[in-house]
Amino acid sequence: MGPHPAVAAIRLAVRRALHDVLTDLTDLPKTRSGGAPGALPRGGAPLPLVLVACSGGADSMALASALAFEAPKLGIRAGGITVDHGLQAGSDLRAAEVVTRMTALGLDPVESVAVRVGREGGPEAAARDARYGALDEAADRLGAAAVLLGHTRDDQAETVLLGLARGSGIRSLSGMAEVSGGPGRSHRYRRPFLQIDRQTARKACMVQSLPVWDDPHNIDPAYTRSRLRHEGLPALEKALGKGVVEALARTAQLSRDDADALDAWAAEAETGVRDEDGRLECAKLYALPPAVRRRVLRRAVVAAGSPSGSLFARHIEEVDRLITGWRGQGAINLPGRVEAQRQGGRLVIRQG
Repeated sequence: MGPHPAVAAIRLAVRRALHDVLTDLTDLPKTRSGGAPGALPRGGAPLPLVLVACSGGADSMALASALAFEAPKLGIRAGGITVDHGLQAGSDLRAAEVVTRMTALGLDPVESVAVRVGREGGPEAAARDARYGALDEAADRLGAAAVLLGHTRDDQAETVLLGLARGSGIRSLSGMAEVSGGPGRSHRYRRPFLQIDRQTARKACMVQSLPVWDDPHNIDPAYTRSRLRHEGLPALEKALGKGVVEALARTAQLSRDDADALDAWAAEAETGVRDEDGRLECAKLYALPPAVRRRVLRRAVVAAGSPSGSLFARHIEEVDRLITGWRGQGAINLPGRVEAQRQGGRLVIRQG
């Protein structure tokens, strides 16, 4: 008899993600310097390493177990990282326990990484930034080809609703990408469970007798995502019926496709709206469709030094009014000490 349907579902999702990792590795330059992801094994070369980011919760424990099961069959080393945020008493002991659990699954290497969480952007954003910083450092140091994250379809639905509440446009409605990463590591993070609901992951842990830890922050109403999870989404399902989570996940994918197409259009259009000195020409910007123009402006503002995570729709709307509602207004102050102002038919964006 085969595995339980929940276990089969998570293993299939992980198997597909690992196949994608191997496919991407064959397309990379065959170099192994500075901890960069390496080539497929040839002539005794080390096997590629894939890490799982594991908090000890049901989603990430299900992911860790599936990675441990599937990776050896594909010639991949499987390791794990747990991040100790230090936000709760005994978090170091809990992280050590997660390390023990991952080791018992057969993952190697396995590490616990302690981080210091700042305050910028609020507690949730600060914890996320610290966590990804630690995962990036560990992946670089260990030479990992990819890091698997246990975000589920439910997490995706919550992310879409949070983006809708911010009013930041179609990109914020696209939720989390199945594959993402920073500069030079665009394929580092993989989210195999975006089409799998939270209950399936929990069921997979239960039938495999995997111990899980439920983070009390996940039910703390002080956190926005927690309120959305336990109050907002249930209220929507009560009002609209079942299927809200699935519909929001579909919205994320459709929005991502649209946003990717518009981003590509904007990248191509940007070269045509600059003069010979590289300055943005207001008349040519005005002729672009608004969705494309605002993307060109956002790209220019980020390139000038404004942090993308601190740049919201209202900032770009103010810059856009220098093009579409010009009345001689002064410079626009933007995050990162960046200024945008109109000078002689040109849009000048620079750090002050």
